[in-house]
Amino acid sequence: MLVSNATETVIDVTVAGHICLDVIPDLSQNDGAEFQRLFQPGRLVEVGEIAFATGGPVANTGLALHRLGIKTQLMGKVGDDLYGEEIRKLISESDPRLAAGMVVDGDSSTSYTIVINPPGIDRTFLHFAGANASFRAADVRLDRVERSRLFHFGYPPIMRSMYERGGAELSELFRRVKATGVTTALDMSVPDPSSPSGRADWRAILTKTLPDVDIFLPSGEEILFMLRRQQFQEFTAAGDLLEQVTPQLLSDLGAELLDMGAAIVVIKLGRRGFYLRTGDPTRIANMGRALPAQPERWAQKEIWGPAFRVKEVGATGAGDASIAGFHAALLRDMSPEEAVIMATAVGACNVEAADGLSGILPWEATRRRIDDGWLKHALNIDIPGWRFDIESQLWNR
Repeated sequence: MLVSNATETVIDVTVAGHICLDVIPDLSQNDGAEFQRLFQPGRLVEVGEIAFATGGPVANTGLALHRLGIKTQLMGKVGDDLYGEEIRKLISESDPRLAAGMVVDGDSSTSYTIVINPPGIDRTFLHFAGANASFRAADVRLDRVERSRLFHFGYPPIMRSMYERGGAELSELFRRVKATGVTTALDMSVPDPSSPSGRADWRAILTKTLPDVDIFLPSGEEILFMLRRQQFQEFTAAGDLLEQVTPQLLSDLGAELLDMGAAIVVIKLGRRGFYLRTGDPTRIANMGRALPAQPERWAQKEIWGPAFRVKEVGATGAGDASIAGFHAALLRDMSPEEAVIMATAVGACNVEAADGLSGILPWEATRRRIDDGWLKHALNIDIPGWRFDIESQLWNR
């Protein structure tokens, strides 16, 4: 196993976990509903050119943070093969220093995903786990993490070693990195219900892991699957799952995840925006090196930010991009309200392109777009306790 050489620079954030090569056919000229009917055995569907892009949170979140002006390094695991070489080439085109922590494993094949992403319907992925399946705590360079302010890890549900044995490897990873004094963050993915990951006890895994996770950032689908399986199944059967998520359900989930040990809980809601709930002052004060200068203004917050309006081209990496916006705001010592706004803005920019990166604007360009009056989707919360702040365009409780 070979590990890239590292420089001795100070790093804002280390992004580790799942990485793959995305193979993306251009389906922008295909009607989504018609494409669904045609995508059957024996049928030929004409599409556009194919694009190759890095995928997974290491690339999506990590390269987005780099584009937003944050000093970033990536820690993914690839094989010593053509796909692995392509991933490292694509990363190096942004900045050769980004790949300082990448692991090249000659005994594994590189992960890839074929992204089926017609306009107007949700994406379908054909995925090969490859080297991600053998990623372990020992693959994380603690000497690099020690020089980082924030450590972000993504997609353990599609990384076999992370959920086997009751998630022992995942909890060990976060125990090790938290001991370095870094602020820790964890993102998830929806497990395949028929897979070993789908049969794992995710409530037990989170209970063991979240005491060492400062910022937990699942999507609505992911956390319902893990903590409210019956509701996940009922909502999925009824149609658009996220449209059925109520403010009370979000509050209940947020409170439960804080009780499990997280300091900050984010639930990504796609077109319905971005939900944030934070813990008490003592837990916030123990967040590590990315701690805000005024931690008290981050304590005991509950915020729901509406999504910005865009012409959607593709949703690949939208959640990862919104996480990058959130982390970038935190690392710039912005308020929780500003962090929610920037998360929704960066996520919205992302869906204006088919891949997971090219739609993302530099930090100041994103801020100008917001300041110029970028419109948001309507979000109405008609229950006691929630109030709408006209200036920030956020709901607070």
